[in-house]
Amino acid sequence: LRGRAEECALLDGLIGAIRRGESRSLVLRGEPGIGKTALLEYLVASAPDLAVMRAAGVESEMELAYAGLHQLCGTILDRLDKLPAPQRRALEIVFGLSAGDAPDRFLVALAMLSLLSEVSEERPVLCVLDDAHWLDQSSALTLAFVARRLLADPVGLVFAVRQAGDELRDLPNIEVRGLRDADARGLLRSAAQFKLDDQVCDRILAETRGNPLALLELPRGLGVTELAGFGTAAAPQLANGVKESFRRRIGVLPDEARRLLVIAAADPLGEPVLVWRAAELWGISPEAAAPAVEAGLCQFGARIRFRHPLVRAAAYAAGSSDERRRAHAAIAQSTDPALDPDRRAWHRALATTGPDEAIANELEQSALRARARGGQAATAAFLERALDLTLDPARRAERALATAEANYLAGSADEALRLAAEAERGPLDEFRRVRVDVLHGQVATMQRRPRDAPPLLLRAARRLERVDPRAARDTYRDAFIAAIYAGRCGGETRLAEVAEAVGSAAPSTDPPSATDELLDAAALLVSAGYTKGATAVQRALAAFVIAPRARERELHWLFLAGRLSTWVWDEETWDAVSGRMLGLVRDDGVLALLPFAAALRVGWELFAGELGSVATHVSEQDTVQEAIGGERSPGSRVALAAFRGREAEVTELDEATTHDAVARGDGPWVALLHWSTAVLCNGLGRYDRALRAAQLGAAYPPDMQMSSWALSELVEAAARGGEPEAATDALGRLAEMAHACGTDWIVGVEARARALVADAAHAEDLHRRAIECLGRTRFRTELARARLLYGEWLRRENRRVDARAQLRAAHQLFTSIGMEAFAERARGELLATGENVRKRTVETRDELTAHERQIAELARDRLSNPEIGARLFLSPRTVEWHLRKVYSKLGIKSRRDLSVALPR
Repeated sequence: LRGRAEECALLDGLIGAIRRGESRSLVLRGEPGIGKTALLEYLVASAPDLAVMRAAGVESEMELAYAGLHQLCGTILDRLDKLPAPQRRALEIVFGLSAGDAPDRFLVALAMLSLLSEVSEERPVLCVLDDAHWLDQSSALTLAFVARRLLADPVGLVFAVRQAGDELRDLPNIEVRGLRDADARGLLRSAAQFKLDDQVCDRILAETRGNPLALLELPRGLGVTELAGFGTAAAPQLANGVKESFRRRIGVLPDEARRLLVIAAADPLGEPVLVWRAAELWGISPEAAAPAVEAGLCQFGARIRFRHPLVRAAAYAAGSSDERRRAHAAIAQSTDPALDPDRRAWHRALATTGPDEAIANELEQSALRARARGGQAATAAFLERALDLTLDPARRAERALATAEANYLAGSADEALRLAAEAERGPLDEFRRVRVDVLHGQVATMQRRPRDAPPLLLRAARRLERVDPRAARDTYRDAFIAAIYAGRCGGETRLAEVAEAVGSAAPSTDPPSATDELLDAAALLVSAGYTKGATAVQRALAAFVIAPRARERELHWLFLAGRLSTWVWDEETWDAVSGRMLGLVRDDGVLALLPFAAALRVGWELFAGELGSVATHVSEQDTVQEAIGGERSPGSRVALAAFRGREAEVTELDEATTHDAVARGDGPWVALLHWSTAVLCNGLGRYDRALRAAQLGAAYPPDMQMSSWALSELVEAAARGGEPEAATDALGRLAEMAHACGTDWIVGVEARARALVADAAHAEDLHRRAIECLGRTRFRTELARARLLYGEWLRRENRRVDARAQLRAAHQLFTSIGMEAFAERARGELLATGENVRKRTVETRDELTAHERQIAELARDRLSNPEIGARLFLSPRTVEWHLRKVYSKLGIKSRRDLSVALPR
């Protein structure tokens, strides 16, 4: 700790904050040997009154899912019964305490958050994670998520890393640098056994750059000649030099002590019972530990701990390849196959020298168990090692494909493609060769290459028809959805081609299932147009909503059903399906799909005028993207900004996103931006710009969502901008949809649009019909706009009294919804009628942040703090902390007052 006063003061402040009941997270980053571990030891020694939990990343365990969490939580697993049942089950599965389907990693993260919060009820908690760059991905993502979500719990998480990965990059961090020259010189002289030659001292200082571990260890590895200034050897590169210094010190130990260290280094958990059993099998006595302990290299106690991770690495490297294999074999033989079959299989695999089908089969079983625990990276690691041990060409090809699919699910797209190529070189049967094509399509979607995915998936679906009709239909569905995502940027394979292929494909069952009918109807709507297709889609949606389905398959079809309901202007089915999908995602813990489910729901709530709920979903999407290290999706955010009339925000999102979206072929984003811009500009009264945007948005008719919604914006902009002839085609398309679908939503929208260009004799009846139809829906924004347009027409007809009634109703609706631009447009029209209208002021409840409003609304709806925390990835204490801020802002005292302060 020489020269570390500044860092120690920072750590003292962190401990003090935790003692005061605050949360803290910190990342210490720096090169090997720079002093991170010493600072962590200082931190632990400074917190005798805290509950300290420790773990260290181990390079050989990076592929074992949740290995880091297992280290960290080993002493507190008795608290699992305090957690809500879904969270408790998730941790029991990942820790191997019970069997079950793989829990979503966000449910695991929430469970960890709750577990640490529970422990901190008794006393503050300090979690210390050394070598966090070697944590397995599942543990790293979970702990980074927890660190970001802790706000009001007395919990601290401190990570030590060489370089902060993506998971930890956004956390508070400091760089631990080399010691200043005076401190480094003093430390070096204290480590030398006799006076150093000044030139040698200067050379070591220059080469170590103030690295404390190097300053302590390099002199011990240099001979007397070098230390006296007469040797010619140069100090080696820093990290390798320190490791080499440790290796030389290990090399002079007695053979038994050195072999014992090889065994200890091969077992990252440091379990003494296991190590001593393995040592006994190798004929090593307990006395062998004494020389290693006396040399300060390792400690043997309740846990076996090396002095530094570089000592572990040096100890393992000091063994010959044969000694390392014997160490792994001894550990495998000492591991109970019933209690820990996966670790036993892993060590057996490392002990073998060539292909071994029996061990490969064991690894495959371990992969299945890892998948059940939600460890996709571990699944891939077990399968890849099984592949290495496989000699038979057919089995090797099959395992290469399975490993490729596991890597895809683990997020390793490039590795998945490499392994898929290896599988293709082997003797695969037809079904597995098609799976390779499906994998290529899935990777294209994953890599945000929408235009590449449809042709890959379409070819795969056609080939699957001959071998597995159900898998073929699922793949056709994926190809159809991929083509929707590509939209106008679809390249060679557009939605029409996919629809034609679906229409000619056989159903998966006889008679066709509800999902078969849904996909066939979707294809018919695209290929045959509204007149023939809309009725079929409406029938298929009605059957789909009531048909029983397995939950694991339902999520894959709900998105398609939700999208189709918007295509046929079916407000009720859209509401039911989007609510069902969002509920399933939350209830089943499949929270990785939350951004997609939320996006489906956002559209419905925009039209319903629930902009507060939309803001909640946007915040929720951002939370999940932040947790998985992804980029925030701008789609919901730009639509919300447009409805609110926030021009600057729409422009900023456009400039930041559109170029990249077009480059990667993201057609829906382009359509969404044009439609949102048209809505914004119609609200602001900039009709020329609204017309251009709406024309671009409506320019791709196969996109029957944004393209269709842009039609009414186009008619309004054309009529108000003095270019009614530009609305002719849009009116025709709206009329076709209204005739084919017949729902109140589209009939009202078509009547509203036609009223804008009708003569005086027919306009009023059309305006009244629009208000009547849209009034029967729950889409308040559509109704408010219909009243605004009718009021504007009445004012232009000099019927001021009648105009005021419509404009006043529109203004009140827009104001209550939060559509500021349209509210100001209605206010301007009211002023023109002679009515005095005050400009809207921001109400108290709008001072709440989106996150605070979300929590307040859930509390108003009688959810408990733990239930709110489970919904929003927060601890109950953090929920209460937010609620206290809400009460202060709203001027109330308890949640009983929320129903009045935040009416529905």
